[in-house]
Amino acid sequence: MSSVVQNPYISRTPTSRMPKPGTSGGVAPGGRDSNGIYRSGSISSGTGVSGKILSLSSMSESVHSGLSCLLSEQAMEQEEKQQRSRHVADYQRLREVRAAAQLKNLEDFLRMNHISLRDSVSYTTGMIYRNLGKSGLRVSCLGLGTWVTFGGQVTDEVAEELMTIAYENGINLFDTAEVYNSGKAEAVLGSILKKKGWRRSSLVITTKIFWGGKAEMERGLSRKHILEGLKASLDRLQLEYVDIVFANRPDPNTPIEETVRAMTYVINQGMSMYWGTSRWTSMEIMEAYSVARQFNMIPPICEQAEYHMFQREKVEVHLPELFHKIGIGAMTWCPLACGIISGKYNNGIPPYSRASLKGYQWLKDKILNEEGHRQQVKLKELQAVAERIDCTLPQLAIAWCLRNERVNSVLLGASRTDQLMENIRAIQVLPKMTLSIVSEMDCILGNKPYNK
Repeated sequence: MSSVVQNPYISRTPTSRMPKPGTSGGVAPGGRDSNGIYRSGSISSGTGVSGKILSLSSMSESVHSGLSCLLSEQAMEQEEKQQRSRHVADYQRLREVRAAAQLKNLEDFLRMNHISLRDSVSYTTGMIYRNLGKSGLRVSCLGLGTWVTFGGQVTDEVAEELMTIAYENGINLFDTAEVYNSGKAEAVLGSILKKKGWRRSSLVITTKIFWGGKAEMERGLSRKHILEGLKASLDRLQLEYVDIVFANRPDPNTPIEETVRAMTYVINQGMSMYWGTSRWTSMEIMEAYSVARQFNMIPPICEQAEYHMFQREKVEVHLPELFHKIGIGAMTWCPLACGIISGKYNNGIPPYSRASLKGYQWLKDKILNEEGHRQQVKLKELQAVAERIDCTLPQLAIAWCLRNERVNSVLLGASRTDQLMENIRAIQVLPKMTLSIVSEMDCILGNKPYNK
């Protein structure tokens, strides 16, 4: 006997009456079956509706999931920004704490040795000192140049008075060149330094090599002229070394490698502490740096460049890029545009001014041409700005140069003691150079270079 128990709930439909695959059991769509139960029009119809419901449901879930992910990402980004801000703030606080600790240690050390920061030159004179580029050489933000004046435009007595005023007001940078008045400027400067007996360690003396004489090998940046020219400069200065020797313009007749090698040699020989460039292009400075790094030689630390309110692009665009890339500093000259910005040429060329001297016809032409007249109009507007912040036009021009943090030092030229004192007081105008004042000056000048 069979032991299989049949389920009473399963109807025993004869095999011949089983529906064929793909049919609805012999019942017409939309009709009733043998039991009287109404059937829908299509079996797949119910499946389609439920599929749509499922698809809408899954779509809603995916949308909610996407929104949740987006909100989660935004929250994470916000959290990362807050973390970065906290890290920057913590780093800044740490730097301030370290700086305060270092200052306290320094004060404690000085107190133990009976020295006070209040006795320092910067504290007593108000002079600002800045690193020259990324080197450790600290120079006063104002320096005294000897171009035209020493050994030429002024007497030796006036030159001594000018240097004394500069030194007593915290200026430690004195600049000259072998070409200035055919070497007389170096001789006058050296005589004053010897007479004054100032500590050599308190001074930064710079000179420039290129034009040393009329002979073919008395000029240029060959190894021969750099060594011979610097030795002659040191003899005139009565010094054992200078702090910086500048290559005074590039030499197309000498490979840069030879110049870099010669500058490295004079530094290794103790004839100079550093070397720099003057009137070199960014490409030439970069080439000198690359050669120095390639052959393990000493690269330049500074570029001397003309910088004033009518000459801006090199110092404001090119030199900052070189500073960030290779640490080149900026020592600028001619802040008053050879006296044009001082206002002395408002009514023509006065006698005994620089533009009236022999060999300065180029300056006279520059003042009297059409561009010079336009500059005089702008200077009248700038004069009103200077009066509003209670300073003179030359002080405004010098403070405008100093407000550029990438300018390490501005070289002054003066032929009178009162003129030099007026220019030194430009440091007191520097805090008045607010963003609104600088923006107003830029609008008047209309020559702000594009800096990407």
